[in-house]
Amino acid sequence: MGCIQSTSQDIEAMEKKPATVNEVVVFVPGLRVPKGTDFAKLLHASLSASMVEHLSALRTRIVVMAAEEGPTVAKIKRKAATQHGGSSLSDLQLALEDYLPVLLGLAKFEIQLNDLVEFSWINQQDDEKETVLSNAWYEVLSVLHMMAMISLLQANSLLIPRAPADSHQPKVAEENKKTAIGLFLKAAGYLDYGVRYILTRLPDEVKMKLPIDLQEGVLQAISLQALGQGVELQLGMAIDCPKATLAVKRRLACEKVKYWRQAQYCISNLRLTNGWGLKHLLVIKWKYAEAKAAAYYYHGLILDESTEENAHAKAVACFHAAEQFLKESKTDCINFCLEAPVTRVPPVWGAMKYLSEKILKDASSKELTNGDVQKLLEGVPKLPDFRVALKPDEYEMPPIDPSWTIKVEMGCSPTASIADQSRDGMFNMLQLQEVENQRTPLSVA
Repeated sequence: MGCIQSTSQDIEAMEKKPATVNEVVVFVPGLRVPKGTDFAKLLHASLSASMVEHLSALRTRIVVMAAEEGPTVAKIKRKAATQHGGSSLSDLQLALEDYLPVLLGLAKFEIQLNDLVEFSWINQQDDEKETVLSNAWYEVLSVLHMMAMISLLQANSLLIPRAPADSHQPKVAEENKKTAIGLFLKAAGYLDYGVRYILTRLPDEVKMKLPIDLQEGVLQAISLQALGQGVELQLGMAIDCPKATLAVKRRLACEKVKYWRQAQYCISNLRLTNGWGLKHLLVIKWKYAEAKAAAYYYHGLILDESTEENAHAKAVACFHAAEQFLKESKTDCINFCLEAPVTRVPPVWGAMKYLSEKILKDASSKELTNGDVQKLLEGVPKLPDFRVALKPDEYEMPPIDPSWTIKVEMGCSPTASIADQSRDGMFNMLQLQEVENQRTPLSVA
């Protein structure tokens, strides 16, 4: 990970930036945060006072925590422990998890409550554009997106290299790498679920109004990025493991190529011109080039051991392709860091620290025969096509909060656990629907 061999001009340009420039290992395309919603004004005639208060308290808690987290969320540092023993990001994640089951009750009754509640969200990197939509499933999708971004921010914090007390060389602890892989899979799971099961519930007129952050291609691309970075960590672990074979390393490198190639495809037709769009495009371009450098290097090593005809020439072609992609990734990394919002050039570590040295050494040491030159002119050998192994976590939506449950006793009128005093037709419709679906967990899938 990290940029390869920054030029003196590049470093000088970065050093001219303010001292508060942040360091990014895991790119998060702007954290979307909610703005206040007046549930009491919008739902007082449809739900009980206690339910309205419950919804309002849970969402207000998220709004306040996100506002407190917002100014510092881009500053990549380990969050101080709270009195509950967790980080502020972890507390925000818990607040979202507490809100979701109650929100799902509102979403389930969307046909009755549609257009009653306006949900407002804004991207911190594009704060001039606020998206306000009257659809509870839009709110659910926004919550899942925020949970995914928090997981990526936590992974980023874990993967910033730090110099241990007994060494001046920045390192990333092995335990942090393993934890980060879990966070990548969790983030990918949230986004994958949102694409497959929540986006499909939104009517076309709502989909047309979604911000670019929640477009299907962007959600898929970020999910694939998370998986790609998870494989990169696995590759680094394999490099450090004496028992890992070249075949294993090549497979991991080739899988990494597939994830980043698919991510690039997902956003290739989107107009990413907002506050984070160009930076998003550049990080994919950078990591895709890095992935190809690693894959061609290991493919070259295996070809160089082969006894097949022209195997050596093909290996040399792979080494030189790896060298070119390595140089390309260095340029892409600098361009990414200089694109607003400006970020620091990350130190080289993990798989790319090892590969940056080996690729340059092996590419320069291989002798070319006339036949090799001819093979180089014919093109680079194709990479093996391996099936990707790393998959998103299987996220399961929680059941609807019990406060929405309506208890029915034989011979008695339905009685809501939310003691609504209203006698309007809206609440009667809610009673009938909830009796029919008594205590049935939500099954979005």
